[in-house]
Amino acid sequence: MNMMFWVLPLLIFFARVADVSLGTMRIIFVSKNLKKLAPIVGFFEVFIWINVIGQVMQNVNSVIHYISYAAGFAAGNYVGIVIEERLAVGHVIARIITKEKTDDLIKYLKKEKCGVTIIDAKGIKGNVKILFTVVKRKKLDMIYEAIDKYTPDSFVSVEDVKSVSEDRFVGLPFKKKRLIRSFKSLRKGK
Repeated sequence: MNMMFWVLPLLIFFARVADVSLGTMRIIFVSKNLKKLAPIVGFFEVFIWINVIGQVMQNVNSVIHYISYAAGFAAGNYVGIVIEERLAVGHVIARIITKEKTDDLIKYLKKEKCGVTIIDAKGIKGNVKILFTVVKRKKLDMIYEAIDKYTPDSFVSVEDVKSVSEDRFVGLPFKKKRLIRSFKSLRKGK
C-alpha cells in the first residue's frame, strides 16, 4: 500500500481527537459557568468537525476512514479528560469525616487560606467531626496530602462546585459585587 493511503485517515484521526477534546473542554467550561471560554472552544470544535465529516463523506466507501473517525472519537474523549484534569478548572467541596483529632488539619487548612466549616456529628461508630472546605481544584492534591498526614483514617468525599459566591474563603480576593448580587437574587426568589 502506498503512503498516501494512510495520510487522510491519520489526519481524520488526529482532527477528531482534537475536536472531541475541545468538545469535552467546552462541556466542562459550561458546567463551571465559564461563559466566555465555552463559545470560543465551541467554535473551533465545530470548525474542525465540519472539515472532518466532509472528508469522511467524500470517502463514503472507505472503511478505514470510518475506523479513523471512530478511533479519533474514542481517543478524543480520553485526551479531553486528561487535559481537564491537568487544567483543574474551578472549585470543589471536600467533606472530611473523621473520629481523629482535627486541630492540626484545621490549622493547616487555615494557613493555606482554605475556609473550613466544622460540624460535630454522630456516625455509625460514634462521635465524628465533619469538615467542609471549598478549594480550587488545583489545591485538591495538597488537601489529600494534608488529610493523609493529619487524619489518615478519614472518609473524604469531593464534588464539583459550579460557582462560589465569596472567593475570600478559597484564597482569592473578596468580590463584593458578586456577593451582593447573589443576596439580591435570593431575596427576589431567583
